[in-house]
Amino acid sequence: MSDFAKYKGIIPAFYACYEEDGTVSSARTKALARYFVEKGVKGVYVNGSSGECIYLSVEERKQILEAVMEEAKGKLTVICHVACNNTADSAALAAHAEQLGADAIASIPPIYFRLPEHAIAAYWNDISAAAPKTDFIIYNIPQLAGVSLTMPLFKKMRENPRVIGVKNSSMPVQDIQMFKAEGGENCVVFNGPDEQFVAGRAIGADGGIGGTYGAMPDLFLKMDALLSEGKAQEAQALQYAVNEIIYKMCSAHGSMYAVIKGVLRKNEDLDIGGVRAPLANLIPEDEAVVEEAAKMIREAREKFL
Repeated sequence: MSDFAKYKGIIPAFYACYEEDGTVSSARTKALARYFVEKGVKGVYVNGSSGECIYLSVEERKQILEAVMEEAKGKLTVICHVACNNTADSAALAAHAEQLGADAIASIPPIYFRLPEHAIAAYWNDISAAAPKTDFIIYNIPQLAGVSLTMPLFKKMRENPRVIGVKNSSMPVQDIQMFKAEGGENCVVFNGPDEQFVAGRAIGADGGIGGTYGAMPDLFLKMDALLSEGKAQEAQALQYAVNEIIYKMCSAHGSMYAVIKGVLRKNEDLDIGGVRAPLANLIPEDEAVVEEAAKMIREAREKFL
C-alpha cells in the first residue's frame, strides 16, 4: 500500500536549470532543489512541462533527476515525469528514477499519432513495468498532449496496482471529481491548472502540482492552509491575486517560464538560467514585465502572509 500522505499538498513543477551556454546545470539544479526544501513544500515534480522535458535529451533528464535527488531525497516527495515519445526511452527513464529512489513516476500519453486507448494503456503499463516498485501517476493534459484521459481508460489503468493517481491539468474542474469518484480512497488526484487551485481543492483534489508555484510557493502554501482551515473566502481572495500575477507573467514576449526565472533572480537571488529554444527567452522590453510580476508577488506576500 502506498503512503498517500506524502503526495497531499503543494508540489511545485521543477524548472529546467541551465548554464549561460544553455547546457543543463547540475549546480543550479541543486540550488533550486535547496530553495524548495527551504520553502517547505511537500515535494517537486521533475522533468515535466515546466521542466521543458520535450526539449531535453534522455541523458539530460537523468542528469537533472540525479541532481535533484542529491538535495531532495528524504526531504521532499519526488515525482519524476518520464514520458518520451517512444516506449524504450520512457522505460529507461522510469528504471533510472526507481534506481535513484524517486517516490513516483508520471507520464503523459504519447503525442502526435492518435493512438487507440489500448495502445496508450500498453505504453503506460510498459513504462510502469520498468519501475515495478514505484508508484505511477497519469498526467492528463489534453490541451497539450492532444489526448484526454477518459474514464474507460482510467478504469483500465487502475487494474495496474502501481497506478495511484492522476495529475489532472484539464480545465474542467469536474474532471477531478470524476477521477476521485472512480479512484476512491486509494487514489490521489492533483489539481493541475494553477488558476483554479481553490476550485480544484474544493471539489476534491488532494493537492496541487503547478508550473507557477515555484515563483511564489509561499502563496500557494497559504492558499492550501486557508482551505484546510475552512477559510474559503480568504483563499478565494488570494487565488484572485495569484491569478493576476500569472496573467502578468504570461504577458511578455518571452515564455512564461523565462519570466518566472527572471522573477526568481529578482525576488530570491536565484539564477537558474534562461529557457531552451524553441521556447522564447526574454528580450529587453520584457524587463518591465518581470519587474512588475516580482513586485506583485512581494505585495501579495505583504497582504496575505
